[in-house]
Amino acid sequence: MKLASLKGGRDGRLVVVSNDLAWCTPADLIAPTLQAALDDWEHCEPDLRALAESLELGAVPRERFHEHEAASPLPRAYQWADGSAYVNHVALVRQARGAEMPESFWTDPLMYQGGSDGFLGPREAIPLADESWGLDLEGEVAVITGDVPQGASRDEALAAVRLVMLCNDVSLRNLIPGELAKGFGFFQAKPASAFSPVAVTPDALEGWRDGKLHGALEVELNGKPLGEADAGVDMTFDFGTLIAHAAKTRSLTAGSIVGSGTVSNRGSDGGPGKPIADGGVGYSCLAEVRTAETLVEGRPRTPFLKAGDVVRIEMRDARRHSLFGAIEQAVAAE
Repeated sequence: MKLASLKGGRDGRLVVVSNDLAWCTPADLIAPTLQAALDDWEHCEPDLRALAESLELGAVPRERFHEHEAASPLPRAYQWADGSAYVNHVALVRQARGAEMPESFWTDPLMYQGGSDGFLGPREAIPLADESWGLDLEGEVAVITGDVPQGASRDEALAAVRLVMLCNDVSLRNLIPGELAKGFGFFQAKPASAFSPVAVTPDALEGWRDGKLHGALEVELNGKPLGEADAGVDMTFDFGTLIAHAAKTRSLTAGSIVGSGTVSNRGSDGGPGKPIADGGVGYSCLAEVRTAETLVEGRPRTPFLKAGDVVRIEMRDARRHSLFGAIEQAVAAE
């Protein structure tokens, strides 16, 4: 089942989307918003699934689904907690700023709490006030949970996954070192993120196995391939583990979003990997590109994002059909 929120009001208008992303039908008679559906998932899910089946059969009124009319599936959320499940990525970005990586990072997930009071739409511009801040994209997978009790086990946490989607976790790289040096975590370095036009139930994803989404995450910059790392490879902590980590000392309410962190694959030699042009799977963020360049050439040569750049993030199935629609965002000077 595929769900989306068309733009309208603060929380959008819930629609069910066809498997091929071509059509949608209003779900307002079941729940006006996705958050309302999540709040009463036990009762709403069967009705939404029935509506999705009717949509596939052409048995209900439908309209064309246009991705540019979609907000992020949850235009705002009660919680946005982003992990760093791909420890290869953590090692690279820490190496770039000369920070040693503790061994515990391989056994204890990293996680930060991002701003969730408003997300960018999947086709909405990324605002940039100052290019010196080092604007970066981060291609990720994210899940939306139901209610998760405090102290939930990994299996209990995984069972609470309601929907899966893609994310562009926008970062301001040059602001990160100063904030971390204060010892209080990210804030200004993490502006609004964006999510894919469509969120999908795990059972509808062939690549969803053992709490991981397997498949190439296609990242493009200005129409050229940047990365195609497999989201199911080198993921040290699955979503069950990430959610359980977040719920260790607090319960999570329905509608919480948990991110995977930047999707990152190691090279065949165990190193940082190679660009697509050199036979590698590339990178899901510019920080990794710059780190790899520094290791090979002694300095980074790829700039961070600037006004006019266009980022695209998408994942396809084995038949090359888009699973979630595309995040496609231009950078706009403010």
